[in-house]
Amino acid sequence: MPQMTSYEPGTPCWVDLSSPDLAVAKAFYGGLFGWDAHTSPDPAAGGYTFFTMADTLGGINGHELAAVMPIMNEGQPPAWTTYVSVADVDATAKKVTEAGGTVLMEPMEVMGQGRIAIFADDQGAVIGAWQPLAFQGAGFVNDPNTYCWSELACRDIDKAKEFYREVFGWQGETTAFGSSTYTEWKLGGPSVAGMIQMNEMWPAEVPPHWMPYFAVEDCDASAARAIELGGTVSVSPTDIPIGRFAVLGDPSGAFFSIMQFAPQSP
Repeated sequence: MPQMTSYEPGTPCWVDLSSPDLAVAKAFYGGLFGWDAHTSPDPAAGGYTFFTMADTLGGINGHELAAVMPIMNEGQPPAWTTYVSVADVDATAKKVTEAGGTVLMEPMEVMGQGRIAIFADDQGAVIGAWQPLAFQGAGFVNDPNTYCWSELACRDIDKAKEFYREVFGWQGETTAFGSSTYTEWKLGGPSVAGMIQMNEMWPAEVPPHWMPYFAVEDCDASAARAIELGGTVSVSPTDIPIGRFAVLGDPSGAFFSIMQFAPQSP
């Protein structure tokens, strides 16, 4: 399992969960992914809790996989947020505004770890930007029980392509995907994230959103385990060209996806 020590600007680097009940979140994700939870003892951190697999990887620093924190604002729904590594978060926030998005949390420094901003794109999907200082992002990715992908669901993909090209420099490569389309966001060649077009099969009340994916060894077993732990399955395990995925909800109603990657050819 290779350790990530840095992320190129424009690459998703971190995900965290806003939850109304940290104890429930710790129990659910610990039971589902085998994560340990480490809450910062510093009152200034506001209960920010890192998820790790410290028992097997040894220690905490550099082994952070994701995090959970209390919901900060009244009426804020439980949700996962994806953060994209950037070289200058203030410049990114300016690009967001110029591209028609809304800065929801102005750039600020987080305890010497980095600078953060959170915004909504011009269709309302929420995503964060992270300018690393001491903290680069997830220490491990793309292996079972770690973060592996983020995906935008929206209705106007051409509008999204323009917005994210202006903000992160992404280029969207779109192909047919069933009755819809799928776009891979590319950054100078490598794919860094995805986008699914929300067609008429999506309920009208579902807003544009970003969703994180976590890799698993067995999609069906993980979906069944999520139900045992009090979660929900909103999209049952389904085969796609790169493997098998499902969309799950935790007991508080935050949605995320899991992915069992198909075996690689020798």
